[in-house]
Amino acid sequence: MPERPLYGLFGAGGFGRPVMPILQAIASERHGEAADVVFIDDAPGLKQVNGVRVITTKAFLAAPRAATFFNVALSNPHARMAVCERFLREGFTPVTIVSRQAVVMGPAEIGEGAIICGFCTITTNVRIGRFFHANIYSYVEHDAVIGDYVTFAPRVNCNGNIHIKDLAFVGTAAAIRQGVGQPNVIGRAAVIGMGAIVLNSVADGEIVAGNPARPIRGSGAGSIK
Repeated sequence: MPERPLYGLFGAGGFGRPVMPILQAIASERHGEAADVVFIDDAPGLKQVNGVRVITTKAFLAAPRAATFFNVALSNPHARMAVCERFLREGFTPVTIVSRQAVVMGPAEIGEGAIICGFCTITTNVRIGRFFHANIYSYVEHDAVIGDYVTFAPRVNCNGNIHIKDLAFVGTAAAIRQGVGQPNVIGRAAVIGMGAIVLNSVADGEIVAGNPARPIRGSGAGSIK
């Protein structure tokens, strides 16, 4: 008999829980009731979350590669990249998760493993990299270019002609002004704080916050929600 398809979502925490129903719907559309959809989480004693079975990373790694898919619901870009790269090295296939309640107008390129939550909008002439996260009510406007492992917390406003490099984190309700003449650039591993109003480009690894956004102490390795 063929192997039962397995869909694993790494991370049963705050972001993973609302993403799981979207993944379940995708698996159901593809396979009906044949698919097994699980959380992957190594928290001690965690067996079930919201009625969904939880398995360990070790158990997931033991699954057959041919019929097994994954995504990673960790908002920290660096942590997400580490897990994704491990699963990719092990030969698992990423699944892109786009809510039925999201709007993708197009033309738009969305890289493998992206998670686009409900009430998000992706407009036209947009290019998005691998394993991007767009939490609820975020939008990406025209001519934006977004790198790999970028995180948008809820209600991020990414206006037109903006380039966001790999591993950047944009906090809840932050707004990035449209590039005029040339793109506004958010640097690699930069962090934009909650509610920040970003009027100009942000350097690699820089943390900015406030209205208008200004650099604050620290490095871009963390996140400000």
